[in-house]
Parts: sequence; C-alpha cells; structure tokens
Amino acid sequence: MSLEGKFGVSEREIRSLCEKFRIRKLSLFGSALHDSMKEGSDIDLLVEFEPDHVPGLIAFAKIQNTFSELLGHPVDLRTPNDLSPLFREDVLHEAQAQYASS
Repeated sequence: MSLEGKFGVSEREIRSLCEKFRIRKLSLFGSALHDSMKEGSDIDLLVEFEPDHVPGLIAFAKIQNTFSELLGHPVDLRTPNDLSPLFREDVLHEAQAQYASS
C-alpha cells in the first residue's frame, strides 16, 4: 500500500514535503498499511529526520499537521524512538517506505 494509491497524493508532493522538513525516511505502518482503516482512523507515519535537523516539539506538530492536510486524514507521526519497545521491532519490520533520501 502506498500513500499515492490510497490517498491520491503524488510522489512529488511527498518528496517535496520530506525535503522541506529534512526527512531522511518516511514510512507507512498500522491500519492504513493493512487497508483496515475505519471511520476516524488516523494514518500512522514513521519518520526519520536528518541527524542535524531533528525538529523541536512545535515544529514536529507543524510537520504532523502538514501531512494531515495533505492526506485528508489525521496523521500520527512517530519516530522510531517514540515507539514502545514492546512493539518497536514489529513496526520497523512491517513499515513500508514511502520516501527515502539518496
């Protein structure tokens, strides 16, 4: 499943936002990946920033809101360190990359 196919956004739009916010890798996981979203479900995105450009709390919230607006659904933006150790490895294994810088 891809953000393009499921939510009608272009690869160019995703790449543009990732470059703007210095995102090194953006991945989809959770119900949106498994096509099991329900009414009111959010889109779970795993994000890795360039090491020297990790945003603060307010900037992180702005990035999350920007992706919510683009995708037309609430977005739950997480970094690998935000994930619970109980399921971190499962998420990292299942997450499907939507963008990765070269």
